[in-house]
This record gives sequence, C-alpha cells and structure tokens, in this order.
Amino acid sequence: MHAFLLLPIDYYLAAWFALTALCTLYVAIDGYKNPEPTVMKWGFILVTLYTGPFGLLLYVLADKEPRPGTHEQFIRPLWKQGVGSTIHCVAGDATGIILAAVIVASIGLPMWLDLIIEYLAGFAFGLFIFQSLFMKEMMGGSYWENVRRSFFPEFISMNFMMAGMAPVMSFLMMGHDMRAMLPTELIFWGVMSIGVMAGFIAAYPSNVWMVAEGLKHGLMTERKPDARTETRAAAAPQEHSEHQAQAHHLHDHAESMSEAAPPDEIESHAAEGAAAMHMHARPEATFAQIAALSLTSLVLLATGMLAPANWVNMNLSAHEVGGLIMPPGMLMYRDTTADAMREMSFADSRLVDADAPIGARGDQDLPFKLQAGVKVFELTASVIRWRILPGVAVDAYAYNHQIPGPRIHIREGDKVRIKVRNQLPEGTTIHWHGLILPNAMDGPAEITQPPIPPLGAFDYEFTAQQHGTYFYHPHAEPDRSQALGLYGALIIDPADPATEVPADHDYVMQLQEWLWRDGLTFPAMPMDGMQPNYFTINGKSYPSTDTIRMKLGETLKVRFIGTNNGFIHPMHIHGGPFEVVARDGETLAKDARFLADTVNIGPGQRYDVVWTARKRGKWLIHCHIPHHTSNDNNETKGGGGLMATIEVE
Repeated sequence: MHAFLLLPIDYYLAAWFALTALCTLYVAIDGYKNPEPTVMKWGFILVTLYTGPFGLLLYVLADKEPRPGTHEQFIRPLWKQGVGSTIHCVAGDATGIILAAVIVASIGLPMWLDLIIEYLAGFAFGLFIFQSLFMKEMMGGSYWENVRRSFFPEFISMNFMMAGMAPVMSFLMMGHDMRAMLPTELIFWGVMSIGVMAGFIAAYPSNVWMVAEGLKHGLMTERKPDARTETRAAAAPQEHSEHQAQAHHLHDHAESMSEAAPPDEIESHAAEGAAAMHMHARPEATFAQIAALSLTSLVLLATGMLAPANWVNMNLSAHEVGGLIMPPGMLMYRDTTADAMREMSFADSRLVDADAPIGARGDQDLPFKLQAGVKVFELTASVIRWRILPGVAVDAYAYNHQIPGPRIHIREGDKVRIKVRNQLPEGTTIHWHGLILPNAMDGPAEITQPPIPPLGAFDYEFTAQQHGTYFYHPHAEPDRSQALGLYGALIIDPADPATEVPADHDYVMQLQEWLWRDGLTFPAMPMDGMQPNYFTINGKSYPSTDTIRMKLGETLKVRFIGTNNGFIHPMHIHGGPFEVVARDGETLAKDARFLADTVNIGPGQRYDVVWTARKRGKWLIHCHIPHHTSNDNNETKGGGGLMATIEVE
C-alpha cells in the first residue's frame, strides 16, 4: 500500500488532483490568449489550481471568450462580473491562507491560532499584493492610495470568504481523519480545496453587490489590435461614444463594463481609460450600506471562526494529533485531549514491517539460550499485518511477528532474562501478570520504570517462584497496545510434576476483541464508537480457529486466559460439564474443584478446566454472548468470533 493511499478517499483525491492539474494547464494555456488583464489570468489560474473542475467551470462559463472579438459582450452580465470580482478576491486571499496554513502546521500552533494567522495572512496578501500592487496600473494613483481605496472592499470580501472556509477547515481537519492537518498528506490539500470552494460561495453575493455599486471591479477586457476585429471597425465610433458615456454613469457597473470589442489601438485605450475612471469614481454605495455589510461580514466571520469550538478541541495542533485517524463512529468533544486521541487512533498501516499469511499461528513456543544458568528469551514488539480471517487483515502490534505473542514456557525455580526490543512508534513495557518478582521488573510505566522508547530496549530478570497459567502484556497505555495485539501466554510448570493436574491434551486459549473498520484497525474499547466488531481465539476468528482433535474417553485441559481488554466472556463447552481445577494460576485443592459448563473470563483472569470426551462428534467451545460469536455481525459456517471445535473420534 502506498504511503499516501490508506483509504478510498485517498485514491479519489489522487484522481482529483490529477484532474486539477489538467484543468489548471488548460486555463493557463487558453487564458493566455484571452483578452483580459494579466492579473485576471493569474486569478483564474490560481482558483483553478485550488478548486480543480470548479475553477475550470467558472472560467468557461463566465470569462472564456466564446468567439473571437466577443469578450466584451460575453462578460457583460452582472453575475459574470461578480464571478470576476470573487475570483480576484479568492485568488489572493486563498493564496495567503494556504501559505499560512502550511507554515503554521509546520510550526505546530493550536488550531484557533492557526485560523487567526490564516485570516491575517489572507487579508494581507489580498489587500497589499493582489489588489493594491497587481491592480496599481489599472486603478491609477499611488500604491498607498490603492491600499486605502481597496481596504473596505477587501475587508468585506475576505470576511465572507473566511466565514465559509474556517468551519470547513476546522471540522474536516479536526474530524476523524486528522491527516488533514499535515501538508504532507493528500487530504490536507483536499480540505483546502473544499474550503476555497466554500469561501468562494460565501464571498460571491457580496462581490456581486460591490461590483454593482462600483466598490470593486469585475471582469475586464484588454484588447490589442487584431485582424479578427477589423471587420467591426465601422462600428467603432458609436461604440467608442457609448463607452465614454458609460464612464459618467457609474450607477450600473454591469453597464460600465459591457463595452463592445474595440477594433484598434484607440478603442483599446478608451476601454482602459473608462475602467480606470470607474475605479476612481465615487461609488454609489452609501456609508450606511458599507458599514452594515461590514458588520454582517464580521458577524459571519466570528461565527465561522468560533462555532467549531463548541464541537472540537481548537487547542490542539498538528504536532499533537496531525496524522491520526479516529474510528468512524467515535464521538469527540471539545475537551477531548490529544493524549486521548492518540490512544484511540488507528494502528498506522504505513509502519507495518511484516505481513503474515492466513496460515500463520501465534502462541508458538519461544526458544531460549542458556547463559550461566539463566534462560534468556528475546521479544521484539513491532507493527505487523495479521489475518484473523480470509479477507480480514488487522494492522496490529505484535511480539516476534505473531499474535498472540510467543509462549514463554518455563519451570518453577527457573532464572529467566527476557530481552525486550521496541520497534513500535510509541513507548512500551511488559508486565508479568500475577507473578511474584522484584518491583523493578514489574513493568508499570512511569511507576517502576520509564517506558521503553521507540528503538529502545530493556532486560527483565526474575526467578519463577510460582507455577500455573499466567500471561504477559504491556503496562504502558495497555488499553491501546494490548488491544492491538500485545499479549502472550506464560506457562510455568511446577517444580514437582506430581502437583500438576494431568490431562491427555493441553490447549491454551487466549481471548481478544478487535475493531476493524474501513480497512483500518483501531484499539477496541468499551465506549461509544470503539466497540469491537471481531473477536479472536489465539489470534483467529471462527472458522479460522483451531480444531482440537481427541479420542473418546480422553481428557482436555483448556487454559482460558483473559488477554482481552474490555469484556467478560462466558466461555462454554458443549458435550458435558468440565471440572474447574485452577484459577488465576493457583491450583485448587481437590475438595475446592467443581463442575461447570460455563466460566466467566474477565480481562486478566485465568481458568484451567478439564473436559472429558464423553461422546463422539464435533463439540463447540464458544463465548455465550451471541454477538461475540459473529464476524462483524455476520455468521460463517455456523458462527464466528469466539468459537472453536473439538472433534472426538
């Protein structure tokens, strides 16, 4: 999978930007020969670059000369003049906004400050560069005179535009896919594109009004002598006089900008002069109208900037949560912290370093080396792709590329050293659940040891003082890392074999819950939007779970281990009751053992039970919560999830 293409939206965006490049190229080439000022050519190029086919559509419908010599008549309608004014505004403002967004994301400023800086940058770029500098020759006067004349029109237009862009950027960047906060991701540019389109729509009505009232220019024509227009030379005197008359009647800007095509150099200068006079003439808009429109634009701007803070945490920055993807159904609130978001985010598919086939099995015995009387084991935590079913590959955290992690099988009294290497993107530790050992070896992060950093290592050493069924798991953000697959069985044989409860077969059963949506894996948690939709026994969902084969009359010891995080699983075996012989690693006295057909396995709990094959056939082991025996609410071959079969011959 390509680093940029994690979700279907990424493929769509790749196609969108390829199409945008073609649209922009067309507008640049075709607009080069379009009879309009250079600043407008660049305006359409930039808006098409930011909005793709949307910008192309505006260019073709409102500005592209349909036939030689018809540009003046074609752009005459007021709605097209409004398009030209808005294009000019958006091209400058959006350029400033996008440049600021890239810089602020790189610096890592909070989202609320990001919006303020983007607004100031957009306003400054639009006013001081696109309006006052690029339009200086057309508007006449000095640069600072143009700044003064352009201030209120640019202020009004920018306010409306940012009122449209701000909520789009806030909700989409701070939504479930926060890759949108990083300029290195396609979705960042997709959000910017949507934001510019929203800003254009929001700013367009005010620009139409300002054009009509003479506060802003619309589309214009700059035509040099061309053989294509010589046939219209006879009409030049009449059109020239009309053009001059329109320069004195500025109450209707649409009429003042609708001159027919000039056929020679004199006519071209007349058109330019009329446009310049229009920009210098006193607008028809009253002070009260301008003040009211300015106030309205400010109210909408404040609403667009502040309203998202009711639903998302605007104090977060790209450095804190940029690149995270949250579960599709997860609800986030304005007080949801960056730490919480990182905890609930997906397992990054781009960090996968191994891809296990469906036939791969976890819980394999971990080999050791004997060094000076110490059994030395090695565990490496990394990100892998693990198939729990054909067609369902979770991106998981794993020890030694297997789920569950390899089984550590030792004997009571053994001295052990477990060398742990961390290749995860976050810190980790290992806790040896239920063991009596030195406090420094217990594993709680920040309590008995600092987390093992990415690419770091730590050696755990202890002597096994107990026997029975135990397991190991991380104690640094375990609700994330354990839910993503970091756990494994620790089986300790008794120093005296006679104290072991005998059975013909021994089967370890480690339970787990998974959340797999849209091809991404999230840590399953018992909370809204984080509920699991897949369940596994030893890393597989039925019908990919193991089949235990026995003969009539034989006994089976099942070691149930609650390596799962969030739920109690009532585990039931068909074909008759079993005897509960051990609980949480402690062997029960003979008079304390009891018969049952279901035991509740909570997170962290262990039960050893002995089941006797009384009848031939296929007998189920399964969780008695029906939803937990389905795969994403579907049944396959009679079930799913926490199910396995015992075949008795």
